[in-house]
Amino acid sequence: MTVDLHTKDGAKAGSVELPASVFGIEPNEHAMHMAIRVYLTNQRQGTHKTKTRSEVRGGGKKPFKQKGTGGARRGSSRSPLLPGGGTIHGPHPFSHNLELPVKVKRLARKSALALRAQENNVVVVEDFTVGAPKTKEVANVLKSLKLDNSKVLVLLPESNRTFVLSARNIAGVTTFPADKISAYDVLNHGKLLIFKSALDTIVRSFGADEQGGAQ
Repeated sequence: MTVDLHTKDGAKAGSVELPASVFGIEPNEHAMHMAIRVYLTNQRQGTHKTKTRSEVRGGGKKPFKQKGTGGARRGSSRSPLLPGGGTIHGPHPFSHNLELPVKVKRLARKSALALRAQENNVVVVEDFTVGAPKTKEVANVLKSLKLDNSKVLVLLPESNRTFVLSARNIAGVTTFPADKISAYDVLNHGKLLIFKSALDTIVRSFGADEQGGAQ
């Protein structure tokens, strides 16, 4: 698939071929579904906790005598049946961690990228640098590329602190090194802005065929 290559000023600088090993595959909806489910599940901390009657403070003294009251006998004021007592069958810390096979995760990421390409929501820009953290400079680039009103995922060839600091205050814009993205990151953004050299990073990371390449 061939797409236009743009400069940071929005001008057309030619065309570029999106790697078929990633952007040319048929998106696998089931792999993407599983990847999103695992990603969202793993965001859960699992630290919810209630106290049982043995953990609630107090209740060591017998609240009233055993006999003669006409009421049920009680050995503690921290019974779950009383105000201030423990909780019956309440939540306790639990690990929600799920794992996916490496090949399924790779397929999900490739499928998400291929889906955005099929929707014509991939914009490739010539590599450029930001001299100092300056939000306005990145905002002007997005405006020139007509991405200023979109939810955009920017894929860099490698980690770039200056660029990240420049883009982090722009609403709807997320920046990642191209080899660190997940299927959720791609599908959670309507547009992809990819640096030209980041295409090579994508292929090296998870665009190889089943016989070789990065996991």
